[in-house]
Amino acid sequence: MSQGYAGEPGPVASRREVDQATTVRAQRGWWDLEAREYQADHGSFLGDAGFVWGPEGWTEAELNLLGTRAGDRVLEIGGGAGQCARWLQAERGVQVVSTDLSRGMLDVGAEIDRRRGIPLAMAQCDAAVLPFADESFDHVFTSYGAVPFVADSAAVMTEAHRVLRPGGTFVFSTTHPIRWAFPDVPGEDGLTAHGSYFDRTPYVEGFDDGSVTYAEHHRTLGDRVREITAAGLALVDLVEPEWPERNLQEWGGWSPTRGRVLPGTAIFVCVRPAR
Repeated sequence: MSQGYAGEPGPVASRREVDQATTVRAQRGWWDLEAREYQADHGSFLGDAGFVWGPEGWTEAELNLLGTRAGDRVLEIGGGAGQCARWLQAERGVQVVSTDLSRGMLDVGAEIDRRRGIPLAMAQCDAAVLPFADESFDHVFTSYGAVPFVADSAAVMTEAHRVLRPGGTFVFSTTHPIRWAFPDVPGEDGLTAHGSYFDRTPYVEGFDDGSVTYAEHHRTLGDRVREITAAGLALVDLVEPEWPERNLQEWGGWSPTRGRVLPGTAIFVCVRPAR
């Protein structure tokens, strides 16, 4: 059992079912508490205004998956402190709104804005229930935000389709599904499968009373494709970035050791078909 503050028992990790409403409450609370520590741990890698698609370190400047043009309207969901949106606004001349479920993460983003003098539009909302009008954005994206942290990821796809203009793109990165079959450790032990790729039972941290403090939800590649197409989107590319030689850092279970053998990230490039 992990230990909480002042020696009190902390949450216990398990695999069990958890619904959307419970997941939303848990994620909002967890990220509110962890926002500043997360920024302290990963801020130098992410940058104040940098757009990386995952722990491998590949950037939007290198991959150009969104295909933005100056003047486009862009929505970021699960944007954390808005680092990716800030880069797009500064480097690509687009109009960006960065959203996140956690007020704590948005507060960190506001602090970055004040320090850097960058006025970024930010809003707190659930990616599965977006407070924006139909067909109001040219692009929607998220880098490791929202998708793995919601029970109803199909609703995220549907909402992305709804707010996209015809011909617009939805691009999201998430943990590569194959990783769920392997231990989440960066060394050699993380190269031997210990579970089933097809086990979709969520990873949950919580207490014996049934309360949940954190959750992640697994979908197979096939599941993702079906969610995308059911939402009315077309999948035009699936990027499985290789680990670059330049990146020597570890990030949780991501590492050069594993990255040279197993894919760690999957980036789905989708389009809302033109009428």
